[in-house]
Amino acid sequence: MPDRIQHYENILREAGCSAKVIAHCRAVTDCAGEYAARNPEVDRDLVLAGAMLHDIGRSSTHTIHHAQDGADLLRSRGFPEDLARIVECHTGAGLTADECTILGLSPRDCVPATTEEKIVAHADNLIAGKHRLSIEESIGSAIHLPKKARTRMYRLAREVELLCSG
Repeated sequence: MPDRIQHYENILREAGCSAKVIAHCRAVTDCAGEYAARNPEVDRDLVLAGAMLHDIGRSSTHTIHHAQDGADLLRSRGFPEDLARIVECHTGAGLTADECTILGLSPRDCVPATTEEKIVAHADNLIAGKHRLSIEESIGSAIHLPKKARTRMYRLAREVELLCSG
């Protein structure tokens, strides 16, 4: 697996992601891998690829647009749609099409639906930079988000914990 992780790191570097973004992606990958290992029905390779590449859109922007930009970049390079969807749905606990429109994004449903999408979104919520947080700390630092979004983050956390309870 380390060779595959290195391959994804090279993709991030070639896309123009900073060392800081790459370190964050590695930390999210470690966290997501722990969850994926607890559920034998999860596509672990897809989770690891999605976790490593989830912030590839930060090669062009550090705004909320990075998720859709990253997914579109992967699609344009011929990566599988299930991987692009993980990237597209990783922010917070996802965004509805209406929320995307309000934020100036393409009106797409970007709420994680598959277990793999949910694991990566949750793992990203638990990692600040390279440091792991509790879900309570993560939600507490997201006070700028609407209560509805913070509630969705908490529900996502509970769901992933149940899905990956071993």
